[in-house]
Amino acid sequence: MHTLCSVFPRQEERLVACCTLRKESGDKASDSVSGQTVVDPKGYLTDLQSLTPSAGGDNRILRKIHGRITLSHLFVTKKLSFLCVFVVLCDRDIKKARLLLKSVITTNPQHGPGWIAAARLEEVTGRMQAARNTIVKGTEVCSKNEDVWLEAIRLQPPESAKSVCAQAVGQLPLSVRLWIKAAALEEETKAKKRVFRKALEQIPNSVRIWKAAVELEGPEDAQIMLSRAVECCPTSVELWLALARLETYENARKVLNKARENIPTDRQIWITAAKLEEANDNLPMVEKIIDRAVTSLRANGVEINRDQWIKDAEESEKADSVVTCRAIINTVIGIGVEEEDRKHTWMDDADSCVANVAFECARAIYAHALSVFPSKKSVWLRAAHFEKNHGTRESLESLLQNAVKHCPKAEVLWLMGAKSKWLAGEIFEARSILALAFQANPNSEEIWLAAVKLESENNEDQRARKLLQRARLNACTPRVMMKSIKLEWVLRNLSEAEKLLDEAVQRYPDFAKLWMMKGQIHQEQNHIDSAREAYKLGTKKCPRSIPIWLLLARLEEKSGQATKARSVLEQARQKNSKCPELWLEAVRIETRGSRKEFARTLMAKAMQECPTSGILWAEAIFMESRPQRKTKSVDALKRCEHDPHVLLAVARLFWSERKINKAREWFNRAVKLDPDLGDSWACFYRFELQHGTEAQQESIMQRCVMAEPHHGESWCAVSKAIPNWRLRTKDILPKVAKSLKPIEKE
Repeated sequence: MHTLCSVFPRQEERLVACCTLRKESGDKASDSVSGQTVVDPKGYLTDLQSLTPSAGGDNRILRKIHGRITLSHLFVTKKLSFLCVFVVLCDRDIKKARLLLKSVITTNPQHGPGWIAAARLEEVTGRMQAARNTIVKGTEVCSKNEDVWLEAIRLQPPESAKSVCAQAVGQLPLSVRLWIKAAALEEETKAKKRVFRKALEQIPNSVRIWKAAVELEGPEDAQIMLSRAVECCPTSVELWLALARLETYENARKVLNKARENIPTDRQIWITAAKLEEANDNLPMVEKIIDRAVTSLRANGVEINRDQWIKDAEESEKADSVVTCRAIINTVIGIGVEEEDRKHTWMDDADSCVANVAFECARAIYAHALSVFPSKKSVWLRAAHFEKNHGTRESLESLLQNAVKHCPKAEVLWLMGAKSKWLAGEIFEARSILALAFQANPNSEEIWLAAVKLESENNEDQRARKLLQRARLNACTPRVMMKSIKLEWVLRNLSEAEKLLDEAVQRYPDFAKLWMMKGQIHQEQNHIDSAREAYKLGTKKCPRSIPIWLLLARLEEKSGQATKARSVLEQARQKNSKCPELWLEAVRIETRGSRKEFARTLMAKAMQECPTSGILWAEAIFMESRPQRKTKSVDALKRCEHDPHVLLAVARLFWSERKINKAREWFNRAVKLDPDLGDSWACFYRFELQHGTEAQQESIMQRCVMAEPHHGESWCAVSKAIPNWRLRTKDILPKVAKSLKPIEKE
């Protein structure tokens, strides 16, 4: 490294530089490493540019920039060494900076950055003519420095910039940047073309200039220019591909073949060739080209990056080259994957493609995985769910037909196929699928019940009855008995329902839903004592069933026996500790009884026992006074950040505060987190009915129908009500939304 003496020969200059360095040694603009000052060599010009030019003198500039500002990290380079000098603007330092820069360009006049820095100093002080004069001197001394010429062009007014640029290209005819600058200074397209053609005479191998020149031409002239460009720049993939796009089919093939000969290590040429064949309906060649591509690239020492090729497949799909996309997936999907990791890796790849909206890529991955694992039920299911969400009904049914051939014992695949036919209104075809499913899975409970549901949903009650009779004879299970009782119940044949219930509770006393149904039927007939007895027997036989305890407590409360209801819940909590549903019911009993303080006490105990229960936190938010709800909701989110009940409560809170956009955002979070929670959909739908457009309301309806929710306190109260047994999701949603308590009253 040169010393100060080598750069500042005069003593006073050395003192100024030393003082400046000492003054700035603590500044963050430099880092001290082993006694040397280390800076960013790219920053010495940008710091100068950051100052705003002003027409005033030094004092006006100083007032404007308010005190001391580091102007630049100025490098004075001789051979490979450099000296860093901090030029600092404070009182009277403009003169010091000018003195330092003058010393630099005097000591080392061949150093271009010094001239640029000196010119920019004059520019930021508002002395534009002095800046131009300085940089012109720099061009005379550093006539072969590209940066100095570019700076000179920048500082000149438009009328003289062209002449300076002409001098620059005269001195440096091989400078790509100067030729491009010269073209940019021209206003007419013809003039720009003329400049580029002169540039290409001087630098025929500049890809950058060829691309800029071609962009100005029409298709025919561009084709001619590109033909010449690839001769001059045979290793530029972009130029070869651009030429191929402009050629006819036969000529494009020849162009791409030449490109492969000149650049044997680039995959994009092969992929473009495959797309070309696909675009001209030569589909058998597409996969052959991709296979040859991988073989050829490996032979030329290119590593096949699987992830990179999958991205290429996604890009091909976006360009509507679906066959090429599938060929790439089929060829590279297994490269570099261990045999035992194939299934897991491929499923992750498919999920990634779905996330990138590359559905054809995902479909190709599933197809390949199924060809390797044809007997894997889980893979068929993943593929079926993909087709259900992102494919057509025909693609789903076609997939399921193949699935049941390879996995005939997978009941769920048969049921998905039957449901698809049923939803399309093809009842006969759905029955045929279930008949085949019976043959493959004799006495399967799921298939029996699916057949019953198909008939009952389509008003074929007698068919459903006969199916259930046969099921009770051939494959009797608690669920079959329950469905039999439910059918008689909804058809109002209560005597038969009670007869079946008596038989069922004898055979399956530990199946809680039978006791619940028995109590509900008696309760419906106002046989309160019989209902109470049924619930009590249920709690003895099934003490772990929370719904039975809740039904018994509600029956006692409804009968005016709130004390008994509390006692029932206390017993239930003793046998089922840390159960938030039981605590919640106890709190609500006190709330309904206008004992709010006691309800708060109970809630405090409940949250001590169940500190991460979302339903308790959601209830607790609205038990607080309005000013305290926000704080409570923050606490709830800290404890149960990913609980749908808490997210729903927060959405309702924003709704009550008329923060419509935030409420909509939180409703969306809730339904995305748990699409099976019907209460979230119902509350969201009611919100949109009040504040949304018809399109937004219809969107929520469609999303809810797709999700098919089955859970939620308010949702189940409506969907499981006997009068609503034939209703579908689109009918249930408005009813549940209407049944919700208005937000204004919360």
